[in-house]
Amino acid sequence: MSKDSKRREALVYHAKPKPGKIEVVPTKKYATQRDLSLAYSPGVAIPCLEIEKDKENAYKYTAKGNLVAVISNGTAVLGLGDIGPLASKPVMEGKGLLFKIFADIDVFDIEVDTKDVEAFIQTVKNIAPTFGGINLEDIKAPEAFEIERRLKEELDIPVMHDDQHGTAIISAAALLNALGIAKKKIEKVKIVISGAGAAAVSCTKLYKSFGAKAENIVMLDSKGVIRADRANLSVEKIEFATKRKIDTLKEAMKDADVFVGLSIANIVDVQMLKSMAKRPIVFAMANPDPEIEYDLAVSARKDLIMATGRSDHPNQVNNVLGFPFIFRGALDVRATKINEAMKMAAVKALAELAKEPVPEQVNIAYGETKLNFGPEYIIPKPFDPRLIARVPPAVAKAAMESGVAKSPILDWVRYEEELLNRMGNDNKISRLLMNRAKMDPKKVVFAEADQLDVLKAAQITQEEGIAIPILLGRKDVIIELMNEIDFDEDLVTIIDPKSDEEKERRERYADVYWKSRYRSGVTKYDAQNLLRERNYFAAMMVNEGDADALLSGYSRAYPTVVKPMLELIGMAKGVDRIAATNLMNTSRGPLFISDTSINIDPSAKDLAKIAMMTSKTVRMFGMEPVIAMISYANFGSSKNERARKVKEAVAILHRSNPELIVDGEIQTDFALNKEMLQSKFPFSKLVGKKVNTLIYPNLESANGTYKLLKEMNNADSIGPIMMGMRKPVHILQLGASVEEIVNMAAVAVVDAQEKGKKPKTVK
Repeated sequence: MSKDSKRREALVYHAKPKPGKIEVVPTKKYATQRDLSLAYSPGVAIPCLEIEKDKENAYKYTAKGNLVAVISNGTAVLGLGDIGPLASKPVMEGKGLLFKIFADIDVFDIEVDTKDVEAFIQTVKNIAPTFGGINLEDIKAPEAFEIERRLKEELDIPVMHDDQHGTAIISAAALLNALGIAKKKIEKVKIVISGAGAAAVSCTKLYKSFGAKAENIVMLDSKGVIRADRANLSVEKIEFATKRKIDTLKEAMKDADVFVGLSIANIVDVQMLKSMAKRPIVFAMANPDPEIEYDLAVSARKDLIMATGRSDHPNQVNNVLGFPFIFRGALDVRATKINEAMKMAAVKALAELAKEPVPEQVNIAYGETKLNFGPEYIIPKPFDPRLIARVPPAVAKAAMESGVAKSPILDWVRYEEELLNRMGNDNKISRLLMNRAKMDPKKVVFAEADQLDVLKAAQITQEEGIAIPILLGRKDVIIELMNEIDFDEDLVTIIDPKSDEEKERRERYADVYWKSRYRSGVTKYDAQNLLRERNYFAAMMVNEGDADALLSGYSRAYPTVVKPMLELIGMAKGVDRIAATNLMNTSRGPLFISDTSINIDPSAKDLAKIAMMTSKTVRMFGMEPVIAMISYANFGSSKNERARKVKEAVAILHRSNPELIVDGEIQTDFALNKEMLQSKFPFSKLVGKKVNTLIYPNLESANGTYKLLKEMNNADSIGPIMMGMRKPVHILQLGASVEEIVNMAAVAVVDAQEKGKKPKTVK
């Protein structure tokens, strides 16, 4: 993508469909006049008076307890520098988005138009009653140190400058684990810190809290080694000034055990790296380009343990592992501050989590057979679903033990359940899908690439590394459209199945197809004609290994696309029934719905097969299936054949796969409402479980349900995902959006990854 195209895409993302990235939504009913009279006058006066009596009631009657201010004056925004408060607003909104999706914390971003330290402090103090916590962001040093110090002293709510402490907490967890692997003690290792800004100072202070000795630390700024005999040092730099008679990074690196880079790209060379002690630890965290390239470093030192700030290498030091969960824990006990004990608790929780067995969902997301604690896995991955249930409790306990918690937690089991339930509205399953596809992208045929939305989706998959697109259609039309959207034609393969240049391949495909179908009434002439049609050509590309997967159906009726796929691709071994499922990202979490596209009125045996195929797909996404077999009846309440069909399917599954968590026949509300189910049907295998899969008794109910969710609740839909095919083939819904096509391309890639493994027979 060209620079202009990237610029345009970024601007459109922030401008459409409405400007900005966050919004305020009501949390109470507002349908009737009665509702409005409670929300505002006169009913609102009652909680106002209660808060006047006791300020702590603000946490009971308002959003204060789950509201954080992300505050900046725009003096040190990302790598952009001092761009001013208003220009920093997109970054602050982005931080708010991360707070919400990772820890369900609401955010108002506040941009303060002053560089005066005192004026900034007074502004924050004046608005502080609105918030449960303050996240300071992108404020330049040394002012950031004074602002945070004063606000922590003068406010009674948690205050944290994430630029300082976020990196410190994550890197400290990584350092503790790296030292353990290297069999070194923190109080003995020699540490070099490249950089002397807010993050570098905070990191070094936190390392000292865990035992690092001042005499073993060398810090460098843009002028070189910070020495005790250097004039005009700031208070922060004086603390880390060394008495050693050295001036350069090269000298500091000799025999060092640890290098921590928070500076600029490519300042460490191979010779410096080789001069370090045995089993060195290097955290090169300059972004986007580290102090030494990962591949260069690991090839130069086989005994190296390395982390960077990048997601495309092992051990990413990513602040999102810290700040959402630290504030979550602090807010939940109404902490008056975020102190050293709470930060250290977060470090220990992250370090310990990395040592535990990794959930399959995380392995799948990162394309790993099995992530294990070791040199290439020293800190948890950002997609790890356990973070929300591990870090906040550790922080909350530390707040209680250190005496800064005003509302202690008494039931830790219930608290953990509440934390896990908070994440139901997160679309992390989509991010997991994309991440896994990027680990091993496959060649995907886009059979309708002369449609603009299909071409846009193909462009995104190519630029994001999700897939290797092959574009089918009229070449002149495709190239014209590519020029419109700034998609470089040299980056992809473009094929017109009807063109003369494809004659040899078309005839070869036709011959293979004819030989497989000549006893089914297909003549060679028929085969040659059919192979001019893009769906037949695309299917043969996959059959013959010229592509790994295909997408079609954007501009054609579903049945007309299914037919050639069944004729040419066929069903997987051991499968006599195909089906489709849609993954819906709902407010309660991911929900699979089957069969949404293929089987009009499946029998009991067919329903059982659909359930088994869907369970396999659910596991492909790293989740354990919990399946409800849906009906209008509950557990034998109707003797009608439609209800009996579902009951029989459940019986088949209970006999053939007793380990599978599945039950029914059951109505949708009982399947999704744990309390209702426990109250009325305590014997069900679904009791105490969170249902994530719904198998409907017929096509119209499944298809209608997923489309209703999509349109009425804005639930993100991934699908229909074809199940039971021999090769990765997926058929889009007519008129699918660009986002839906991109999602399905990722599904096709992951499907190809799975089918590339040793095949298993579907029961």
